Amino acid sequence: MIHLDLIGIGTGNPDHLTLAAVQAMNAADVILLPDKGADKAGLIDVRRTICAAVLTRAVPQVEFAMPVRDGAGDYAGAVNAWHHAIAGVWQAALAQALPQGGRAALLVWGDPALYDSSLRIAAHLAGQGLPLSIHVVPGITSVQALTAAHAIPLNPLAGPVTITTGRLLRAHGWPPGALHVVVMLDAGGAFRALDPAGIAIWWGAYLGMAQQALEHGPLAQAAPRILARRAALRAQHGWIMDIYLLKKDKGDASC
Repeated sequence: MIHLDLIGIGTGNPDHLTLAAVQAMNAADVILLPDKGADKAGLIDVRRTICAAVLTRAVPQVEFAMPVRDGAGDYAGAVNAWHHAIAGVWQAALAQALPQGGRAALLVWGDPALYDSSLRIAAHLAGQGLPLSIHVVPGITSVQALTAAHAIPLNPLAGPVTITTGRLLRAHGWPPGALHVVVMLDAGGAFRALDPAGIAIWWGAYLGMAQQALEHGPLAQAAPRILARRAALRAQHGWIMDIYLLKKDKGDASC
């Protein structure tokens, strides 16, 4: 039996790890570190830094190359095929590292339950007959890190918040009936699909890290600044993770 701990690591700051996350990492027989290639070397470097910061004993770390998703054709079909490919890589890494079974840890950005596919990939593994038990250690989400960085409430007074993706915002526009909309997984600039009148934006990249970048203001004025800054940061670091909150003014003072 392999026990797989999916550990939320927040936005990459070791200070964001919970005590449960630190304990799970130190209890592991092996820690798996996904490598997304030279262009995104900073991502695995963050995971290495976290391991160095919190491990109190020598836990083996196994790095594995992540498959690349096919960007052509049907989106859902391409993502499912990608998940199957990742599951195969996970299975090979686990079999090599833990031939007699044991406990493995996988470090997941943010929280494994919010716009992350680790749980779905793990389900593929279980469906292939791998003796596997899954334990989730929750982490600070980028949503929490964003609102904390800007010191703003997430939701309107006694009202709901909508969480969506850049792809859906670009394709369908403002979600019907929403006041506060969090946009994740935006490849860049999906807010340009919106009429900016009456909309404010709070944007953040590399939240909680040394290179954290923040912008906010009326969307019409802030959008060009965000786009320029995002492009410069991506060119500088080779990768970027960002998120933003949009608020539509409906006369609620809390907005």
